[in-house]
Amino acid sequence: MSSHKGSSYRFTFALIQSGFYETGKDFDDVIETCKASGFAGVEGWLPLFENRSENELVEIGERFRKAGLVMETFHLPHKDPPNNDIAALYETDRLRAEGIMKRWIDIAAAAGATTGILHPTTRKGYRLEVEGMDRLISQLGKTLEALLKYGEQYNFKIALENMLPSSGNRLGSSESHFEEILKRHDHPNLGFCLDTGHALVSHGPKAMDMFHFMKDRLIAFHLDDNAGDRDSHLAPGHGRFPWRDFFIELRKIDFGYTVCVEAPPFSFGPDYSIEAWSKLHEELIELDASSR
Repeated sequence: MSSHKGSSYRFTFALIQSGFYETGKDFDDVIETCKASGFAGVEGWLPLFENRSENELVEIGERFRKAGLVMETFHLPHKDPPNNDIAALYETDRLRAEGIMKRWIDIAAAAGATTGILHPTTRKGYRLEVEGMDRLISQLGKTLEALLKYGEQYNFKIALENMLPSSGNRLGSSESHFEEILKRHDHPNLGFCLDTGHALVSHGPKAMDMFHFMKDRLIAFHLDDNAGDRDSHLAPGHGRFPWRDFFIELRKIDFGYTVCVEAPPFSFGPDYSIEAWSKLHEELIELDASSR
């Protein structure tokens, strides 16, 4: 690593890719890792927060704040369709997903998070040319409007994440999809989360096109890398994403939130060492510094 003065961004890491849940570690380990490695905090994820009372969730958030750490973002459920699919075509499934998301908004807000990361759909097989744009966005819009209204009590934001193309033109994999969503369902607390790995797979050498479209509504990031062929969640700088261009453009929008890396260290795991986490943080700072 070359010398640098550091970054103006506060980097966090996503618990979903951290290995903490798989290795049985708890919040004390998360806090220790952040403080020792330089990360400003984490993005919340389901397993470590399940089956806890509201008082316990508030206490977790307080522990982070006392440690000088943040948990701005929380990844809302996105697996096991149709239960978590907010664009489910069957209304019974969609309403079930809406209820699940509301419960997790309660949990995230109690723990101190202010933004929920949300997938437009969890269905890899939904293709717009088959199901129809109007049909899918109509279902998505019902859930989105309900969640945005529900989140107003906490001033809780929703950040829609760009998706992989999967088997075709999957909802959320193209700028035109988000343009249509905004046209129909705009709200002051609706923004975007750019997943750099998803953008690379869906757009190839034009991965930054998604950034340029989202830039006026960006409120969250998932930084990760790959070779352009699959969503392998490599640490930034270990794949083909154009990081120099990314950080140049990021400075232009004066981004005021934390920047989350949704990738583990490029090291042996899942029980990653403090040294590995420190190296990941240093690599993020170096990627930023090399673009100046």
